[in-house]
Amino acid sequence: MRTKQAVRGWARTVASRTRGRDRDAGAGFVEYAGLMILIAGIFTLIDGLGLDGLISGAILAAVTSVVGG
Repeated sequence: MRTKQAVRGWARTVASRTRGRDRDAGAGFVEYAGLMILIAGIFTLIDGLGLDGLISGAILAAVTSVVGG
């Protein structure tokens, strides 16, 4: 019973944040920008450590073993 009430409360909160006066307008852009910064950091780290050749070799080996060639 408590779980059902908690789910209803959560659903009501989510619905009020997606519609209405206090919605999270602009949050999607901030989250997208943060994700892009994180991905750029990962690529920079991979390039800086020289792991790009190792990763591409591992991907090539995995694809070759799946394809069977």
